[in-house]
Amino acid sequence: MTAFGSTEADDSLPLPTEQWAAHEGVLLLRTLAQGLLLLQDATDLEAFTLPYPVEAQRALDRTVLACLVRGEDPPASLAELIERCRTVPLVQWPIDLPPDAAGPHDLLLDPASGRPGDLCHEWAERCPDNAARFRDRVVVDTALKLCREYGEEEAYTEFRRLLVRRPVLTAAELSALGGDLILEPVYELVLRIYQEVPDSYLRNGRYAVCKRCLTLLAPVRDGSWWCERDRCRRLGPAPVGRRPEKAATGRLYQLERPLRQFVTGPGRAEADLERDLLALGLDVRMWPGYDAYDLLVTFPDGHRWAVDVKDWAHPVFLGRSARPVPSDPPHDASFWVVPQHRVAARPGYLAAFGRSRPARAAALPLLTDRALVSRAQARLRALGAHRACGRADTAGHRTFQDGAPHA
Repeated sequence: MTAFGSTEADDSLPLPTEQWAAHEGVLLLRTLAQGLLLLQDATDLEAFTLPYPVEAQRALDRTVLACLVRGEDPPASLAELIERCRTVPLVQWPIDLPPDAAGPHDLLLDPASGRPGDLCHEWAERCPDNAARFRDRVVVDTALKLCREYGEEEAYTEFRRLLVRRPVLTAAELSALGGDLILEPVYELVLRIYQEVPDSYLRNGRYAVCKRCLTLLAPVRDGSWWCERDRCRRLGPAPVGRRPEKAATGRLYQLERPLRQFVTGPGRAEADLERDLLALGLDVRMWPGYDAYDLLVTFPDGHRWAVDVKDWAHPVFLGRSARPVPSDPPHDASFWVVPQHRVAARPGYLAAFGRSRPARAAALPLLTDRALVSRAQARLRALGAHRACGRADTAGHRTFQDGAPHA
């Protein structure tokens, strides 16, 4: 599967950093996304009173200015601005954006619930800002440092597994982790990254956990539940799993959003890919070498693949972060992988990734998870055919030596 899109000279140039760092349209979208997230944390997005939070007011002011400069009707209030973020694709906003900045259907807010989706979080947290260090990266680096100091690679693996498989914990479950000897090097860090869940997640005194992705569901006014993961929403109504009752279990704790977005989400995709590759009979090791990359896949002939899974909504943010896969633990081929649903949701995803990669990652292939599994199946078939030919040649050689004609 081709990962890089068009080969025309004009389209194949990486997107210059300054076009994203200084472009007014990009800065406006970043301000909008940050303001929407602050509003989401502070109150229900449908309830507003003056004065607005500073970041939200800044987003409104800049949007009004952008509209007036271009002769467009500006939003008259924060409520109108939020309605635009929920209903008007970014490509239709009166702002100048560099190529690949927005897809034809990109919205900052989910149209059904009005809540920030994956793309909004990526604009707020992944849009270039030289002064910022990404929170998820800080936490992961801290966990790596602690586990290396203890000399416990297994502790780091279990830490990652915890973030992927248990993003929601009761108070008792969180406390019980203190008795897990494997997690001992990172337990204090775990206490800091699991946060109390606000009462806005309650309905009739109960919380609801998504059965598909294991994150908390948010109640919607029509009586349904909203899942924060794009993939779940595209698969249909969120299936309700656990229903903890606050009176019985006390307040719940969930991972802070940057970790749910950039560790738990991709981790679910990693686990799905691990399952599919194991089903082919391959040997799969997760997060080898203290998370040098996500999966080390070993074929029967000893050939090894290094795979990094990236569950990102925006292909340019992903492309700009591209870098060669580390060479240790050693491998024979390496790939970045994105879930198929991301490519299906954004026309030209793979081509946009290819155009925005830095020169250091020009040779890095990006495949969908389905394409990688298909490639693994093809290699196994070729390997099986080669072995079958080898057995046939050996048998034929023995028959000829015995004086009988070849079959």
